[in-house]
Amino acid sequence: MASSPSSLLPLALVVLALVVVAIFSAPAAATSSCGEKRTHMLVYGHERWPPAPNATVAQVLPPLQGANATFFGQVGVLDDELRTGADPASDLVGRLQGVFAGADMEEPSYQTAVSLVFTAGEHRGSTLELQGRLRVPDHVGAVVERAIVGGTGALRMARGYSLVKVLSIPPKPVVFQLDLFVFTPVGEY
Repeated sequence: MASSPSSLLPLALVVLALVVVAIFSAPAAATSSCGEKRTHMLVYGHERWPPAPNATVAQVLPPLQGANATFFGQVGVLDDELRTGADPASDLVGRLQGVFAGADMEEPSYQTAVSLVFTAGEHRGSTLELQGRLRVPDHVGAVVERAIVGGTGALRMARGYSLVKVLSIPPKPVVFQLDLFVFTPVGEY
């Protein structure tokens, strides 16, 4: 006995429903749909400006004369501590090392290139590279965003962004929270 097309319709709907359930009930991958691992890190930078003992920031060139207090032309280097907390006694996990140059004639800001060098903890032996414009924060609580443009070790080929929140400003030692949102490829590279 031949089946009529209308009697096959319920069977086709059941098969379609099973296929949809199988597709949407597959276990979720630990990575994003484009094959990247997402990592969120929270570390704290501890920075000391001269004349503080053991300063971690040094001015190489002063701002140009008449730069309207924008830091235009100033060049400096830094080697700040990276810690697990805002307390200076918290665990040291690395260094924040880099250069900065005043590159805006209109407002106080720097062009920066910074390496986060991890020497302890989960990311020991790895680095993250941050780059970009850094508007000089003028108050506690200010948040500045910078791009993550690379990395090494377990963070090889990293990309993402960082949110830097200022917790204290001079004359106290500068403390800032680095909220890092990192994407790295899955697999060996």
